[in-house]
Amino acid sequence: MSIITGRGDSGETDLLFGRRIAKTSRRIGVLGTVDELNAALGLARAAGANAEVEPIIGRVQELLIGLMGHFACLPGDEERYAKAGFSAVGQGDLDWVTATAHDFEARGIVFKDWARPGADHSMARAGMDFARSVARRAERAVLELHEGGEEVPEVLRLFFNRLSDLLWILARTA
Repeated sequence: MSIITGRGDSGETDLLFGRRIAKTSRRIGVLGTVDELNAALGLARAAGANAEVEPIIGRVQELLIGLMGHFACLPGDEERYAKAGFSAVGQGDLDWVTATAHDFEARGIVFKDWARPGADHSMARAGMDFARSVARRAERAVLELHEGGEEVPEVLRLFFNRLSDLLWILARTA
């Protein structure tokens, strides 16, 4: 079967459970930004992130896939999503992101000045900074979706804020 179906030619796209939505919707904006964040992390990973950061990137990418699944589910389909056994991001994942950031901070990683991605000629660090900036955009997109009337659980609203902080820290260590 071809990936080219023509189903999106009308300006709509498929979500989970056969639901369709406008490609210009806030929800699709969130999905696209989270997908872009996953790709940015892939660039940082492929650029040679150090052995300690590599598994962290991998776990974050797994969480992002779960988040894309969550946002590919329209309100009212949450129970169906859970019953299907798809992955979900929860409080434990948010706690892991926070604890990981605190672990690196405890090693002396502190804010000294604004980031200048690429200044040290490290593709891995520049990639992490790029991923951080996309995470901030994802945070704004999630908040816009929530403020626009589509309930987004608090843990997901907080996730991207904490993740962008972690990515800033990792960019200093990558």
